[in-house]
Amino acid sequence: MTARTRFAPSPTGYLHVGGARTALFCWLYARQHGGTFILRIEDTDLERSTAESVDAILQGMTWLGLEYDEGPFFQTHRFPRYQEVIARMLKEGTAYHCYCSKERLEKLRAEQMARKEKPRYDGKCRPGVAQPPRDIPPVVRFKNPPDGAVVVEDLIRGQVVFQNSELDDLIIARADGSPTYNFTVVVDDMDMHISHVIRGDDHLNNTPRQMNMLQALGCKPPVYAHVPMILGPDGARLSKRHGAVSVMQYREAGYLPDALLNYLVRLGWSHGDQEVFSVDEMIKLFDIAKVHSSTAAFNPEKLMWLNQHYIKNSELKHVAHHLSYHLGKLGIDPAAGGPEMMEVVKAQRERARTLVEMAQNSAFFYKDFDAYDPMDAASHLKPEAKQPLSQLRDQLTELSRWEAATIHEVVTKLAESLGLKLGKIAQPLRVAVAGRAMSPPIDVTLMLVGREKTLKRIDRALEHIRKQPVTA
Repeated sequence: MTARTRFAPSPTGYLHVGGARTALFCWLYARQHGGTFILRIEDTDLERSTAESVDAILQGMTWLGLEYDEGPFFQTHRFPRYQEVIARMLKEGTAYHCYCSKERLEKLRAEQMARKEKPRYDGKCRPGVAQPPRDIPPVVRFKNPPDGAVVVEDLIRGQVVFQNSELDDLIIARADGSPTYNFTVVVDDMDMHISHVIRGDDHLNNTPRQMNMLQALGCKPPVYAHVPMILGPDGARLSKRHGAVSVMQYREAGYLPDALLNYLVRLGWSHGDQEVFSVDEMIKLFDIAKVHSSTAAFNPEKLMWLNQHYIKNSELKHVAHHLSYHLGKLGIDPAAGGPEMMEVVKAQRERARTLVEMAQNSAFFYKDFDAYDPMDAASHLKPEAKQPLSQLRDQLTELSRWEAATIHEVVTKLAESLGLKLGKIAQPLRVAVAGRAMSPPIDVTLMLVGREKTLKRIDRALEHIRKQPVTA
């Protein structure tokens, strides 16, 4: 059997971490088995579904690199097909029209709850209605088997048994003719030949109903795997305060997609003590049957640790590609001038937890800063720094080759000749060129800033020192 999985989000909001983990598990299973990964947009909730949410889902999938082989398919484009299947089920007797009024159903529910029974439709219209009322447009219900049990051989939870007597006759088409969620899912999974349904365990109670409908349509149900939900570190349902935000907000916060994917695959699954997985390793090692059936806890600190790891260890070109987005947010176009981005990443990767930090700390390489850090300027741009900076400027002007090694030689030799510790020269120079006392090694910093900008910024620093009031 060829593996065919699907990720089927509803476009009523952004792609959050729970949905992204489900998409990842579906994608990994398909890739691992040489199968097909399908993206299906379940947009039958017309009031809540939006084009913006569809865009957010597609952007999130693209950023994460979860490319789909088929789709995206939209359920709203398949209404004629759903109507066709409903007509077939009515004809074959696996579905029927129900004319029960809203008032009758509400009264039935209240009576059942008063008797402490599970609310369910009592099947009044199941045998057929001899004289259908003209003033009540009917819904269509699935004729669920009254006896026996549905056995779900879940890849994660093991065997789960549902008694058919506990399942009522589900509405599959509303009075206006529009199909319901559980029915559209069944038709889609059947038509798309889905072999494995990997989804959140909040759908587990839908599974026996969907399996019964598939069997009524003469279709073998797929294999199911219900992934447990993600909780916050405090054990509460994951929310925005825990980090349950849009996948794209992680991009905005400066995370690499590799880090988020690595973190998500480890939420409920493990392979020995290994913490870091490349995508190729995920495809090779991931086993849906070894996903834990218990809930997983979201740990923002662990995600941050992974992000630092990937910033430090990924290919320079890869990090630079993602860094360019964040430089752009600062109004910087690296292609318009400035140092090679891979060199910037190489210089900054050891001291950045996120790409936002790296971009902010690297902005001075590409554009002039507005002001010095007040405390750093007060500490290092003092009158006693004037002579060393002036001499440095003269010697840097005469350098034949603007390279880290030659710059380093100039700075160290000047410090020796003046009898100063290297920091007494390097720190004023760093504040002059970077605007603050934190940057990569001074020789690398000057090399990346470039000769022209370096000399102009030293001149600016000397002017800043000259303007300081003379103290007695």
